[in-house]
Amino acid sequence: MEIRDIRKRAGKDISVAVTAEEINAVRIKYLGRKQGEITTLLRSLKDLSDVEKREKGPLIQNLQNEIEASISFKEEEIKKSGSITDITLPGKRVETGHLNLITQTENEIRRIFNSMNFSVIDGPEMEEEYYNFDALNIPLDHPAREMWDTFWIKSKKGDSAQKKYLLRTHTSPVQVRYMQKHKPPFQVISIGKTFRYEATDATHETNFHQVEGLMIGKQIPLANFKFVINEFFRQFFSEKTVKIRLRSSYFPFVEPGVEVDIKLDNSRWLEMLGAGMVHPKVLQTVGYDSREWQGFAFGLGVERLAIIKYKIPDIRLFASQDLKFIKKF
Repeated sequence: MEIRDIRKRAGKDISVAVTAEEINAVRIKYLGRKQGEITTLLRSLKDLSDVEKREKGPLIQNLQNEIEASISFKEEEIKKSGSITDITLPGKRVETGHLNLITQTENEIRRIFNSMNFSVIDGPEMEEEYYNFDALNIPLDHPAREMWDTFWIKSKKGDSAQKKYLLRTHTSPVQVRYMQKHKPPFQVISIGKTFRYEATDATHETNFHQVEGLMIGKQIPLANFKFVINEFFRQFFSEKTVKIRLRSSYFPFVEPGVEVDIKLDNSRWLEMLGAGMVHPKVLQTVGYDSREWQGFAFGLGVERLAIIKYKIPDIRLFASQDLKFIKKF
């Protein structure tokens, strides 16, 4: 009974010790040479009969070994941590993560276009040559293919040569896939990664994000696009006065094509995106009657939006894993 009581009290004392001084006090209390409780028990053996000594001696010795091992283990814990955490003290605040700035920007883009009744669609990042180029009025011999430096996917031996795959160079293929399966009218956006095989610098990356927009209906002139994109910029750069201008440009999948520039407050004009009325050949490719349906399409870079809004000097920072940059936003 006495041995069981000492074992219970020693275990409790060892568990609550949090400093080297406290665990040393436990050692003296139970194993001290003069008045330690185990030492006292061992001395009491001389007053017992031989039978009692053989019965009780090994039990006391085992208890002594148990307590010594427990104390030694606790001392090692205290050495490693400096001290065992006092459970009565307030805990340290756990640092939580947050969404990357690109994801934050994408969420803001979705919110704004959803407020204008645009649906969000998605498509594969590894794309067929047909959807990335041919269906967008960019056949194999078209000089516009040189606009996109492409990552081609190497096919396995025995694969059919009829289909060639690549990492999509823009998000426009998502629109083609959507139009093949849906009848107009509709208005959609797609957001995702795109890939270009080009040298990186402060304004160019091989892997970046785009948002692509498409609206198809029976009476959708370019004026509709101007209203939509102006409203988007007004909400995205909410604290600034936004002006936009459209300049004539060329893209194979739209006719006419335009470049859109913006001016924030009194800053200089900044080129932001390409757009235009969907080319009749693209509409015919997906099975639409281009005499009945019309609409606009546009595409702009997510990183470019974030760079302008948050004054970021280098596009490569988004993928740098620089904690100082990450924690800033």
